[in-house]
Amino acid sequence: MKRINYLLLITSVIIFGIFNSCKNLKNSKYINIGMVDGWAEDVAMTHVVKAILDEKGYHVVIQKASTDMILASMNNEDTDLFLGVWLPYTHANKIAKFPELINIGTNYDNGKIGLVVPDYVPINSIEELPKYEEKFKNRIIGIEKGAGLTSATDRAIVDYKLNYRQINSSTIAMITELQNAIKRKEWIAAAAWQPHWMFGKMKLKFLEDPKKTFGEAEKIKTYSRKSFGEDHPELIKFFSKMYFDDQTMTDLLTKMEISKDKEATARQWVKAHPTLVNSWLDKN
Repeated sequence: MKRINYLLLITSVIIFGIFNSCKNLKNSKYINIGMVDGWAEDVAMTHVVKAILDEKGYHVVIQKASTDMILASMNNEDTDLFLGVWLPYTHANKIAKFPELINIGTNYDNGKIGLVVPDYVPINSIEELPKYEEKFKNRIIGIEKGAGLTSATDRAIVDYKLNYRQINSSTIAMITELQNAIKRKEWIAAAAWQPHWMFGKMKLKFLEDPKKTFGEAEKIKTYSRKSFGEDHPELIKFFSKMYFDDQTMTDLLTKMEISKDKEATARQWVKAHPTLVNSWLDKN
């Protein structure tokens, strides 16, 4: 009996040690942030957060994945944060699948998704697309399959009864198609979003969406796993105060787009904006 009790005691100590190790890991200075590579604003904001938290002694790990994978990982308490949730339209269905995830702040409040054309294309509404099927080769150039923008574009094809097909590959491929078409002054329609550096590099215009298939202005929000606030209460206020206005976001995206070292550029940007960063850190 003494031997059994001794073994039970040892087992309890081991289990308690494992539990404490897991708990300490969650409460440690390690922060895992999910990021969709190719989303300019998500990449930029995530690297800015890394630069700030690294300076504060945290070890930030950026995990590149799709939106669905990031949200599922957060729901499993494996990933801490995601800065790229677009609401109330683009990611509404995706976020609804994980009701335990926590909205901890709004990063930007003037987001827009929809169909764009070069400014020399003489149409202004999605309703005009059926008249020019040959000009557009019955194509809309999309981004990655599974993206909220991709789903919205599929709905627009149905809502507007378009005899078009969406060509999906990647954000980089979509931008390359736009750039090549513009060089040749060809007609092209693409699924795009703002904020993005492409609007500073190319003269594009959103087509009007009278049926509101793509929704209206959206907010970009930071979501966390359920227990993040308990494990890192000191960071909740920071993320609740972090916010980019149009000018600040444009400045950041422009610098990041031409950068060959995102982490270094983010560190430089943080150093160049001490008043703003300190306001997020509640130092003003």
